[in-house]
Amino acid sequence: MPRMKFLCDADRCIECNACVTACKNEHDVPWGINRRRLVTINDGKPGERSISMACMHCTDAPCAAVCPVNCFYTTVDGVVLHSKDLCIGCGYCFYACPFGAPQYPRLTGFGSRGKMDKCTFCAGGPETDLSQAEYAKYGRNRLAEGKLPLCAEMCSTKSLLAGDGDIVARIYKERVVTRGYSSGAWGWQTAYKEAVSA
Repeated sequence: MPRMKFLCDADRCIECNACVTACKNEHDVPWGINRRRLVTINDGKPGERSISMACMHCTDAPCAAVCPVNCFYTTVDGVVLHSKDLCIGCGYCFYACPFGAPQYPRLTGFGSRGKMDKCTFCAGGPETDLSQAEYAKYGRNRLAEGKLPLCAEMCSTKSLLAGDGDIVARIYKERVVTRGYSSGAWGWQTAYKEAVSA
């Protein structure tokens, strides 16, 4: 079974925010929540890079390790999901995640912020695939439809890659060999405990 992974090639990202917009529109994500966001490093300086960030669906997910109610689980495809029915909104996952993926749906006093929300790799949630209940809580289940996450499909420069980790690594390796140097695979080793070797 393939292990689904994200990779953002920082050398190709043009900071257009198409990935962010596609995600919000596809899943009717409420105002104030960004399952995907753009982060710019060294903004306005030489070597500036932009990276599309979301849940990296880690091999050994720290969010799952700290959850007191075990609402996080990993699918057979390696996608880290959570159950909003089990979530108590404690926020431990928010603090444990090195990518800042889990978020509160509301910015109010502690205890009234709601249950956590995060990127689902367009894989829905624990409800029946393609059901109304699944869509209402987690958004569209594109993986069950045989499609990849819309954020990656909408990326005009194909800097954001998503899919089978072996295929994603092969595509990135070809790019690095063509360019003649290695950069831009930010977050890969942190999330998956392995390197993309060129």
